[in-house]
Amino acid sequence: MSLLRLRGFDLLWLLAFGVASSAWAVTAASRLGATFDEPFYLDAGLTSWRTGSNKKLMSAGTMPLPVDAITLPVHLWERSRGEEFHAYRDIDRILPVARATSLLFWWAALVYTMRLGRTWGGAWGGRLAVALIALEPNILGHAALATTDIAGVAAMLALAYHFHHGQGMGWGRRVAIPGVLYGVGLLAKASGMIFGVQAMLAIGLWHLAANGALTAPVGSTLRGKALHIWHASYALRKDMVAIGLIGFTLAFAYVGSDWVAEPTFVKWAESLPDGTARSAMLPLSRNLTIFPNAGEAILQQVKHNIRGHGAWLLGTYHERAHWSYFPIALAVKTPIPVFALLIAVLMIRPRSLVTPLLPIVLFLLAFTLNCRVQIGIRFMFTLMALVNIALAVAVARTWSEPGNGRFVPRWFVAALLVAMGAVSVQMWPNGIRFMNQLWGGVETGYLRLGDSNYDWGQGLPELKAWNEANNPGQPLAICYFGTDPAILYPPFKPVNLYHDLQTGTPEEVRRLAGGKYLAVSTSALYGYESDKPSHMSAVAWLRATPPVSRTQTFLIFDLK
Repeated sequence: MSLLRLRGFDLLWLLAFGVASSAWAVTAASRLGATFDEPFYLDAGLTSWRTGSNKKLMSAGTMPLPVDAITLPVHLWERSRGEEFHAYRDIDRILPVARATSLLFWWAALVYTMRLGRTWGGAWGGRLAVALIALEPNILGHAALATTDIAGVAAMLALAYHFHHGQGMGWGRRVAIPGVLYGVGLLAKASGMIFGVQAMLAIGLWHLAANGALTAPVGSTLRGKALHIWHASYALRKDMVAIGLIGFTLAFAYVGSDWVAEPTFVKWAESLPDGTARSAMLPLSRNLTIFPNAGEAILQQVKHNIRGHGAWLLGTYHERAHWSYFPIALAVKTPIPVFALLIAVLMIRPRSLVTPLLPIVLFLLAFTLNCRVQIGIRFMFTLMALVNIALAVAVARTWSEPGNGRFVPRWFVAALLVAMGAVSVQMWPNGIRFMNQLWGGVETGYLRLGDSNYDWGQGLPELKAWNEANNPGQPLAICYFGTDPAILYPPFKPVNLYHDLQTGTPEEVRRLAGGKYLAVSTSALYGYESDKPSHMSAVAWLRATPPVSRTQTFLIFDLK
């Protein structure tokens, strides 16, 4: 038997790309400062392990599974040494451990990437899928961080795989395993509640359509066809309800409760005017001691999405979420080789894209128009992963079923993978900044997208090195977007262009900075605009002033 037909070759392939991507992530993590979310995750996770309470995470709308996982080794470490770590003061020691632990989710994502690719594209479908995901600079950049996004991807890929292979099987494989994985997905990211339903619905309807169950009798009216589909999907809907019950039960059981009243609920009840509603809600709020629980985090995320975010998009700040944010952000952040592969498949064999992955991708893409938390494409990593897997499957199907000699050339695919690898090497260690050349590339990417798309607060180590080389021994005024505790220590002198200015004139900015240089993070200068005249006056002056130097995420101005 040929070596390429051996499953051992798949293992070697997976190990090669897994080890290489993990090495990229570990070495990159050592060069990056803490991102916006990481200090909070460390603090909340360690608090949870010490006290058993998930209150901090639930109040922030963050599901606990990834945070618990990445902080467990740190907690075991502090127990073995007999002294607790301070999540902020000791972050330089404990963050590398948490980041390395998060690679467990990265490996799980790669394993299920290969399994999904093999499901519809055979051996080469799995291999190409792993290569595309492992070389994707945006996803790879976040694999280096101690955050929750990669865990969410791994859970959703696992759910899609097992739900597909459970169709037509016994209750355990059809419902129980997907139910547990739905719960894991929900515990990884609250968005898994929606993404999981969309994936299962797309796969389930695909199977029904493939079996002819959705085909109404000839001559049926439109209403008759709709009723036929409704009845034909009864078993699917029943299974999905059972899966949902299992998943939510697991999530609520895992999160647990402190069995106390919720202060915000009590405060709201006390604010009600005298009357029937206040008389009913006030004692309920004081005696309903079931908080915190998983429902609190889910509700916080729902409220977060309803409120939305202002969005920095293509050089314009939108005070409210913009419907086109994610489609445009995906176009900006997707590597050119992926676009080239899609064009090749569409030109040579578009029907090779027709697998159950296609409706899932279309469902998720349509859902992006309703996502109002517009602070980074990391929320769409599941969609991006599925797109790459679908392309890998499509290419592999043109190889295994060439039909009329039309297939995507192997040399072309190899060249694209090499190009993807070159991009990832070039982007090390800061893959989250990646933007493709169709939109101007990386160096000026902050003019198009901000926040976790570019500058997520990770740039303080590089800025400190710049100051040592160019402003040795002197303080550096800094206006910073992020939460890295290093901002509180020399050489940095934090300034706040929003709170600390009265007029926003250049002279006031110089007095506030009090030194030769002012470093402004790109997300602070371009990612947000306010209605405060002094803030916007300073922002307008700095935007019009050429910086004398820069790091990857900071623009540096000479105030003298």
